Amino acid sequence: MTRDPFLVSAQPGQLLARGVCRHLADHGFVSVEELVPTRGLRVDVMGLGPKGEIWVIECKSSRADFQTDRKWQGYLEWCDRFFWAVDASFPTELLPDGTGLIVADAYSAEILRMGPEIKLAAARRKVMIQKFATNAARRLQAYRDPGVAANWGPETA
Repeated sequence: MTRDPFLVSAQPGQLLARGVCRHLADHGFVSVEELVPTRGLRVDVMGLGPKGEIWVIECKSSRADFQTDRKWQGYLEWCDRFFWAVDASFPTELLPDGTGLIVADAYSAEILRMGPEIKLAAARRKVMIQKFATNAARRLQAYRDPGVAANWGPETA
């Protein structure tokens, strides 16, 4: 039996993000984890859909993790839809109405409640797609050539 080193070393939120990203891929989305839309914010997962739609998914691994999150409302202006991703044992009654809900594990996910759509302005969408593409390209390049990442400085794209 082969053990996946990621599953052994990942934090609970990272396991949720993996399942969310797999689910998004099944629906034609590409995704980037831990993307910075603007200074002071870092989303757990940003999905870019086949029609250019942008979704933000915040992964919450526990009640305490959710209750200490003070920044989530700041993410709303950077996406068309916002979702929480939690595991099956999470007390979902804590989550605010008017937000999407995804139940996930390390292998997959299911959207239980679609987040309301509030379309981004064209200029903001362009900025976010550029940030998404830049982050994805830099991460791929760093994976293939780890020495090159030192030339970029802090991730601000």
